[in-house]
Amino acid sequence: MQTNTFQIFTDSGCDISPALLAEWGVACEALTFRFNDSEREYSNGDIPIKEFYQKMRDGLVAKTAAINTETFGAAFETALAEGKDVLYVGFSSGISNTYNAGRLAAEQLREKYPERKIVALDSLCASAGEGLLVYLAVRKAKEGATLEETAQYLEEVRPGLCHWFTVDSLVYLKRGGRVSPTTALIGNALQIKPVMHVDDAGKLVKVTTAHGRKKSIAALAAKYKELATTPATGHVFISHGDCEEDAQLLAKMLREQNGVEVELITDVGPVIGAHSGPGTLALFFVGSAR
Repeated sequence: MQTNTFQIFTDSGCDISPALLAEWGVACEALTFRFNDSEREYSNGDIPIKEFYQKMRDGLVAKTAAINTETFGAAFETALAEGKDVLYVGFSSGISNTYNAGRLAAEQLREKYPERKIVALDSLCASAGEGLLVYLAVRKAKEGATLEETAQYLEEVRPGLCHWFTVDSLVYLKRGGRVSPTTALIGNALQIKPVMHVDDAGKLVKVTTAHGRKKSIAALAAKYKELATTPATGHVFISHGDCEEDAQLLAKMLREQNGVEVELITDVGPVIGAHSGPGTLALFFVGSAR
């Protein structure tokens, strides 16, 4: 599916499976994580996703690490040495240092390969929102767009790439400092679920709350109806943290309320899930604004 004039790169913050990225022709570098009971480092795919979330439910804490500049440089250089240009679409700089490492690698390689084009683009996206932006890049390249045209297209789409999340427990957001211990305690006791999004700066922020899980899922579906620019025809992705039944319920709501078919349901991988926890549910689409 990928054009042979330039290589699209991304990272595992996109929550798209390696098999699907390979089908799209996209190269991917992996962020890593480890649990607090071990020094072993993992990347997405090294541990079954259900096992990962069970470990979290059992009380283990996962710590994540960004990709370094040297790793990106080696990956990019492989494509450059083959005579290909490089477009890297990276995990939001508002959440991770990964994009900046990719950007620095691109800057360094421009000096070594002045004849090649190397573009690093901050997706300002997370999870399958980043994945959706990568997918749109692949489609654009397949249509025959140049690297510059593809990057410009992504910059035009990016401000309207909607990310809407909810979580089943506030414990994990409390660990990351996104909610206070008091808010987490009261919220979990009263079954108050936050409804959040990734803002224009690529940061995860709470917007509102819903009482109970089903109402929080309905709130995600309502955001699609409110913001989607192309109902029933736009690309819609869902990601979930080991709660596939809830993902299917959200997909059913979107189909029944808006006539839209979800194009991809994928796992929230360990890199994102370490911070959001099991029960995370997220909806991604292109809208009039984030």
